Amino acid sequence: MERVPFSLEEIEVLRNAIDISEELIGDRYRISTSDWKRYRYDIQSLCQLAVDEVTDFAFAQILRYTRHPDEKPLASRHGDYFKICLQDHVILNVLRRDPKIRLLPLAAYIVAHELIHVIRFATFVQRYDAALREREEEERRVHALTYELLKDRKIEGLKEVLAAFSDCRAMETFLTRS
Repeated sequence: MERVPFSLEEIEVLRNAIDISEELIGDRYRISTSDWKRYRYDIQSLCQLAVDEVTDFAFAQILRYTRHPDEKPLASRHGDYFKICLQDHVILNVLRRDPKIRLLPLAAYIVAHELIHVIRFATFVQRYDAALREREEEERRVHALTYELLKDRKIEGLKEVLAAFSDCRAMETFLTRS
């Protein structure tokens, strides 16, 4: 699979999807603008990823770091940092394969799904390093939570995304880095 990154236009659509997802997640989990700082995460697309952060088998890959990679290790700063690595080429491949699927609703679904994971990991509702069976169960739970969050939203093309990915079991992979 050719690893084509998002264009500048597609990055703008992605930014809109992130805004939509953060707002919906914030409302659902009662996270204020200032509370979002508690959840240490970043969302990056293909051009920003290191080679080992790229996969051809998922829409996204969540990496857990013990600190932000750009931070110096300090005893006073602790807590996991989650990096959501969007796989542009995998997402774009779906758009090429299925003309009914549009980028904004698909990206909103993916980002919302990943943010639910981050919240569940950060609040210890779910262990990040769970065994395979538990991770599969967590995927089903998070898909259900994402569906419930989005099913009544008025986003053009969202119904097609929800229908197309109703049977998905794995949207991302999880890796731990120090």
